[in-house]
Amino acid sequence: MSKGDAQNMKQDSLRSVILGAAFLMATSAVGPGFLTQTTVFTGQLLASFGFVILISVVLDIFAQLNIWRVLTISGKRAQEVANETIPGSGYLLAALVTFGGLVFNIGNIAGCGLGFNVLLDIPVWIGAVISAVIAIAIFLVKEAGKAMDMFVKVLGVIMLGLIAYVVYEAQPPLVEAAYRTVLPERIDARAIVTLVGGTVGGYITFAGAHRLLDAGISGPDSMRQVNRSAVTGIMLTAAIRVMLFLAALGVIALGLPIDPSNPPASVFKNAAGMFGYRTFGIVMWAAAITSVVGAAFTSVSFFKNFHPSIEKRSNLVIVGFIVFSTIVFLFIGQPIGVLLWAGTINGFILPIGLSLVLLASRKSTVVGDYHHPIWLQILGWVVVIVMGVFSVLTVVNATR
Repeated sequence: MSKGDAQNMKQDSLRSVILGAAFLMATSAVGPGFLTQTTVFTGQLLASFGFVILISVVLDIFAQLNIWRVLTISGKRAQEVANETIPGSGYLLAALVTFGGLVFNIGNIAGCGLGFNVLLDIPVWIGAVISAVIAIAIFLVKEAGKAMDMFVKVLGVIMLGLIAYVVYEAQPPLVEAAYRTVLPERIDARAIVTLVGGTVGGYITFAGAHRLLDAGISGPDSMRQVNRSAVTGIMLTAAIRVMLFLAALGVIALGLPIDPSNPPASVFKNAAGMFGYRTFGIVMWAAAITSVVGAAFTSVSFFKNFHPSIEKRSNLVIVGFIVFSTIVFLFIGQPIGVLLWAGTINGFILPIGLSLVLLASRKSTVVGDYHHPIWLQILGWVVVIVMGVFSVLTVVNATR
């Protein structure tokens, strides 16, 4: 093999990892809750929901760029950077992320079962078990990282294609949607923060950065690739969100009802009949199974460096994480009370994690000679304040 061929193979491998990290972040964000949130908010805000999506995308990019750049420039995972910034904070962050990831993974497993149920009319628990086996298989192959990258990329493209078909069938009012995206009739701050939390909250914002680090992508020379991967991940998530919004808007514009017991399924069915309903099964399964993979990988990445034996056997720990999530779902179901607490914790993870990263960006012991852009720091702190205030208000309202 010539030197040029070897260089081309290296570049292809690098591009694959960068795109894989973007898809891992995007598909981790697009879970069962994502599908429901988008449909429900469209029903409430109609075309003005486009403005909410636009603002949330901007905030998402600021949060993502800050975290991905600082982590990759340091060459360390979030919990390590946190511990070096404020001793002990990394353990707290790891505990919050792992707990939230575990609880929501139970919901993701349930979503997998529901997807199979809609698609093939098989019991939810059987679909959940089949999906868990598929997810586990990914982490048992020799090159699990590459297998994960390929898995999330393929399913991400399938989701985009199927949702685009439903949008076509729904025939949404595109001009009205575009107009209200710029000049909304109503602005809902809660919807904006909910979308930001659902897109880069909890473990999601760290998923792609930790994947890049595992692939050896770090240091000052990687900033261009990191920026591209982070923005690509957000734009992929936004594309799926926009298409779901348009599909739901088209159904509403036709005067068709949205079933409150399963809003996204009713959108697909109203737009494209029974074929659309089966299509929803595929989209639900793809969204849930990729979230299972992303949650398991990222949650374990937060504590695997705490002991050499965990680092060495991290893939087996990930398998155990998936197995435990599945067992809990099979025998307990989705513990609503725990899910609510996990949701509250997830709301705090972004402002806490982003705060620690922003503080670390100014410590030479963490980032060396790298100078983190002031504009990114300022905008990062804006995201921290917005998400922090809303999270506190959520807890206050819940205790009244």
